[in-house]
Amino acid sequence: MRRLFFFLLSGLLGLTSGANAGPSQSAPGVDAPGESTPGLDSLVVTLRQADSLFLRNNLLLLAERFRIDAARAQVLQASLYDNPVVELELSAYNAPARRVLDVGREGQKILSVNQLLYTAGKRNKRIALATEAARLSEYELLDLLRNLRFELRSRFYSLYFRQQTLRHFEQQLGTLQTTVTAYETQYNRSNVSLRELLRLKALLFQLSNDRTDLIFQLADDQLALQTLVSTTQPIRPRVVDEALSRYRMPTQPDDSLRVQATRNRPDLKATESLTRQAELNLTLQRALAKPDLRVGGTYDQAGSYVQHYVGLTISTDLPLFNRNQGAIEVARNQIGYQRQLQRQKEQQIGNEVTTALLKVREVERRVQSVERPFAEQFEQLNRGVVTNFQKGNLTLLEFVDLIETYTASIQQINRLKAERVSAYEELNYLIGNDLAN
Repeated sequence: MRRLFFFLLSGLLGLTSGANAGPSQSAPGVDAPGESTPGLDSLVVTLRQADSLFLRNNLLLLAERFRIDAARAQVLQASLYDNPVVELELSAYNAPARRVLDVGREGQKILSVNQLLYTAGKRNKRIALATEAARLSEYELLDLLRNLRFELRSRFYSLYFRQQTLRHFEQQLGTLQTTVTAYETQYNRSNVSLRELLRLKALLFQLSNDRTDLIFQLADDQLALQTLVSTTQPIRPRVVDEALSRYRMPTQPDDSLRVQATRNRPDLKATESLTRQAELNLTLQRALAKPDLRVGGTYDQAGSYVQHYVGLTISTDLPLFNRNQGAIEVARNQIGYQRQLQRQKEQQIGNEVTTALLKVREVERRVQSVERPFAEQFEQLNRGVVTNFQKGNLTLLEFVDLIETYTASIQQINRLKAERVSAYEELNYLIGNDLAN
C-alpha cells in the first residue's frame, strides 16, 4: 500500500511539475504569477528604459523646473530700475476769479517728476544675489534628480529579485499543495498518519505566509516605481547578465573617490551656494547703509516767485540713526553659520563615501564566498528532493527539512544579489557619479 501511495503521488507531482514549468518560460510582456495586477498588462522595461521614462514623466521633476523658471525671473526683477514718480497738482478753486479747476493760462498747476537712483552698486548686488539664488534652485533640482534616480534603481532591482524569489515560491507551493492533497486522500484511507499530514500542512501554511509577505513587499516596490515613472501599468523589470556585471569595484583610490564626491555632489554645491548668498547679502546690507538719491524736476505755472518756474530737485536720507547696523550684523553671523554647515557637509560626504566603500567590499566578499554553482546545485537538490520523495527514498521529515532549506536559501541568494546592486548604487549616489559607466 505504501508503494502504491508513492506511485500515485509521483504521478500527481509529475503533472504539477509540468504545469509549474510553464510560467517560468513565459515570453517578455506576459505576466508571470504574482508579477502584476490582474487586468493590466505589464510594462516590461530595462533599467535604461525606466530611466528614460522617469526623466520624461516624473511629476516632481517637472514641478521643480517651474521653481527654476521662477528663480530666473527673480534675476530679471532684480535688474529692473524703479519707475519714475510723477506728481501733478491742480488749482481746485481760484477765489479771486471765482473759478473751479482754474488750470488754464491764467490758472495754476504744478508738475513734478522724481527718479530714485541707487548708490553703492545696490542694483548689481541685488542681481548677483538673485543669480546665486537661481543657481541654488538648479542644484536643488540636481539633488532631487539624484535622490529620485537612486530610489528608482533601488526599487527596480529590488522588484526584479523579489519577483525571482516569488517565481520559486509559486513552483514550491504548487508542488507542496499537490503533495498535501495526495496525503489527505491517503489519510482518509488510513495510509498515512495525522502527524505527517499536519506537518505538511504546517509547511504549506508557512510558505503561503512567506509568499504573502513577499507580495506585500512587491506591491510597495510597484507603487514606488509606478509613481516615479508616472504610469498606471505594473512594471516588470528586464535584467540581463551584462547589466549586473557592470557593477564592480572601482579602480580609483578611496581618497580620489572622496574628492570626486565633494566635486560632484549637488547637495554640497547647494550648501556652498548658500554660503555665497550669505556673503553677497552682507555686501548688499553694507551698501543699503548708504543713502540713495532722488533726482527730479518741478514745473510751477504761477505759484512761485516767477511765472512758469522750472526747478531741479535732489533729495537723500541722512544716515543719522538708521545705518542698517542690525541687518549687517545678522548677515555677518549668517556667513559664519553657513560656513560651519558647509564644513560639516564636507566631512559628512567623506564619511558617507568611506562607509559605502566598506559596504561594497563586504557584499563583494559575501558574493565571492558563494560560488557560482551554489544556486545551480540547490536547483539540482530541489529536483532531486522531489524525485526521491516520489520514489520513497526520503522520509517526510527529510523532505520537509530540505524544502525549507531550499526555500530559505533561494530567498537569501536573491537578497544577496539585490544587496550587491544596492551597495553599488548607493556608492554611485554618494559620489554623485555613475562609476559603472
